[in-house]
Amino acid sequence: MRKFVLTTLLAVFAFTIADAAKIQGFIKEEHGSPLAYATVTIKGTPTGTTSNSKGFYSLDLKPGNYTLQFEYVGFMAVEKIIEVTDKDQQVDVILIANQNLMGEVIVKAKGEDPAYRIIRQAIKKRAYYQQQTDSLSVDIYLKGIIRTISIPGKIFGQKVERDGSDGLDSMGKGVAMLSESNLLLDEVRPNQSKITVRSSFSRGDNMGLNFSKVTSFYTNNVNIFDVNSSSRGFISPIADGALNFYRYKLLNTYTRDGITIKTIRVIPKRKHEPLFSGNIEIAEGSWRIYSLDLLLTKDYQLELIDTLKIKQLHGAVTPDTWKTKNQIISIGFDMFNFKGVGSFVNVYSNYNLHPRFSPGYFDNVVMKYDTGYYKKDSSFWTQSRPVTLEDDEKRYYTFRDSMNTVRDNRPKSYYDSLRSKQKIKLTHILWSNQHYRWYSNNSTATYQLKGLIKGLEYNTVEGVALKVNQYFNYMPNKGPYNYRLHWNMRYGFENRHFNSFGTLTIASKDDTYRNRYLSLSGGKRVSQLNNDNPINALTNSLYTLFAKRNYIKLYENWFGNVQYNNKFENGFTINVGASFEDRVPLNNTSLYSFSKSARPFTSNHPEDLAAVGFDRHQAFIADIAISYQPGQKYIQYPNRKVSIGSDKPVFTLNYTAGIPDLLGSDVKYNKWKLSATDNMNLKLAGLFKYNIGLGGFLNADRYSIPDMKHFNGNRTFYNMKYLNSFQLAPYYAYSNVAKFYGEANVEHHFNGLLTNKIPLFNKLKWNLVAGGNAFYVKQDQYYAEAFVGLENIFKLFRVDFIAGYQPLLKTQLGVRVSFGGFLGGAFKID
Repeated sequence: MRKFVLTTLLAVFAFTIADAAKIQGFIKEEHGSPLAYATVTIKGTPTGTTSNSKGFYSLDLKPGNYTLQFEYVGFMAVEKIIEVTDKDQQVDVILIANQNLMGEVIVKAKGEDPAYRIIRQAIKKRAYYQQQTDSLSVDIYLKGIIRTISIPGKIFGQKVERDGSDGLDSMGKGVAMLSESNLLLDEVRPNQSKITVRSSFSRGDNMGLNFSKVTSFYTNNVNIFDVNSSSRGFISPIADGALNFYRYKLLNTYTRDGITIKTIRVIPKRKHEPLFSGNIEIAEGSWRIYSLDLLLTKDYQLELIDTLKIKQLHGAVTPDTWKTKNQIISIGFDMFNFKGVGSFVNVYSNYNLHPRFSPGYFDNVVMKYDTGYYKKDSSFWTQSRPVTLEDDEKRYYTFRDSMNTVRDNRPKSYYDSLRSKQKIKLTHILWSNQHYRWYSNNSTATYQLKGLIKGLEYNTVEGVALKVNQYFNYMPNKGPYNYRLHWNMRYGFENRHFNSFGTLTIASKDDTYRNRYLSLSGGKRVSQLNNDNPINALTNSLYTLFAKRNYIKLYENWFGNVQYNNKFENGFTINVGASFEDRVPLNNTSLYSFSKSARPFTSNHPEDLAAVGFDRHQAFIADIAISYQPGQKYIQYPNRKVSIGSDKPVFTLNYTAGIPDLLGSDVKYNKWKLSATDNMNLKLAGLFKYNIGLGGFLNADRYSIPDMKHFNGNRTFYNMKYLNSFQLAPYYAYSNVAKFYGEANVEHHFNGLLTNKIPLFNKLKWNLVAGGNAFYVKQDQYYAEAFVGLENIFKLFRVDFIAGYQPLLKTQLGVRVSFGGFLGGAFKID
């Protein structure tokens, strides 16, 4: 009986497959150009598909009569009645652009374009549609692809190797990344959401997930990118204040399924504002969005990429509720001669406007990958994907699968070949860092030597000093830990001191969100008296050689240190450590400078702390830091979690104890600090950052200069610690062991809020930044400064103009420069 049932089921299945016929064709506009990602649906059902970038679509249908609807943003929809038999059919469609059917729109003298009446009605209904549904659940098919057009031969002087191992041709042209995902999006107003990744077919970075949520134009501020982005976002064409930013023009009126649709041109009033241009279609009477086709460019505060186009088509889920049916985001970029295009296609289906979620369903996991999400085979994707793959996409998948097969079955000769191809060059050793890798079936090991010239510095204590920084990484394929060794060697050619120390870090690799590691350090090193290292070595070298200023103050120490760090899912992070130092004072040994100034070099002992002795002594120090950031969000993979942070402040409590007598320790003190720091994205108003702290010494019976509280001053032209420094303050004048102190650093990045209205500044995209820094110890021991500056200068630099005030002294004025542009973080001086 079981065999009979099984045979019958197989026969029925085979008959069903045999009965299905393929309906396929091309969707084009009237001049013959393909319409990429047009929507095809079977009228009266949610079933359908989407054309690919060539305008090609394909549907498998059982015999019967069907009405196919073909839709594309900005074009008149077309319906075709077809009869499906057991034979495949070619059904090509031509769609006509709405504006080509436009009748004359008459605007009376001194009259207002009819589009404004429609937009005003849409603005009135904006909040209603934004809040129309309290919850929803929707299936999403998401496809992301990046195609490179060309890749440069060199970037920043480094040759870009082209060996074909990435599937691109010799010019760097081809599919660079491709991924597909089937998702479930669940939402509950006002701010609870969870994405479940049911299946994913990716051969490269799964970058499409960054566009997985519906981009709503019913919000005032549209953020197309990641929800935690620090960008200002972009102003919706139907935002509450949109009439202050846009002009509108009625292009067309047409009827679709008994609904009158108004096509309106959206025109930014000014350049250099975060504004869209393009078309939006509004349904007459209900005043809801029917479709949109909008563009962003660099002229309107788009960064990193050159162009971004977003298209949406909305449709009825219920007679009174419309939701997005599909969304296509297309980008173009040309940076450092990396040229390419990309598209991110979202197809939304099976909306449920009244889902029932179990208690506790919405937690701190905002994206969850189902177990086996990556195990769906190609036949599953052939049947489930609504967008037909193109030829180069098929080749990409085939190439990547073959590469994975080779990788999983690599013989020993393969790894020998990789090692033999590695080049050791004198230019790498001297300047651009030398890398070497060891490969095997069981592990990967890497070695890095920092460029030796970068390790050169000059100071009055050591004269010319050479630092040799080396890094070893060992990453076994099996086992819970990775291992990293940092080995630092340093030699002062004038004082002839050799120092060497190492740090071994053992880090967990299975729960990266916890940042759990154990580090063991030891050896002999040179340290700044202020262990926050307020002075950059290169900057100090320049000031010593050219301005006869030796700001950096150093000491040597034999030391041992153990440190443990762990981050918990509830937002707490704990770091505990203990260290022992045998501290050795240093004196100036080299007084050479290019400067002919009669000004003498200062002592290596800070003049402001002349009353605080510093002889050779020992210090055993224990410390603990507990940080808490509420609102942590995570991505849950089957075997690990990854933190994506939070938009809440970080609160940190530090406690440090100098323990006397242990291992001969000469120090005895206890100090604490409580701080809060945050980056507050105020959208169009900019980005507000602050770092405030309180602290003090409970007791300070025995201590030395490194144990004191130091405020990070700055007497050079360069600043690198904006939220942890005072731009014009002296380095050690306010060092103390007071029972209480307070400090604050605040700055506001206007991100074009004001400068986009100033000629030249708006074209250059230089943005205003302003803020202040202050600390207070006691009545005659405090400091305050205010600054205003420009950032994003040539995408790299920031220049601040500062006024600083200290008791009994005149107000100081100064200028500070740093890497503070959109790309500046990649060029910071170590």
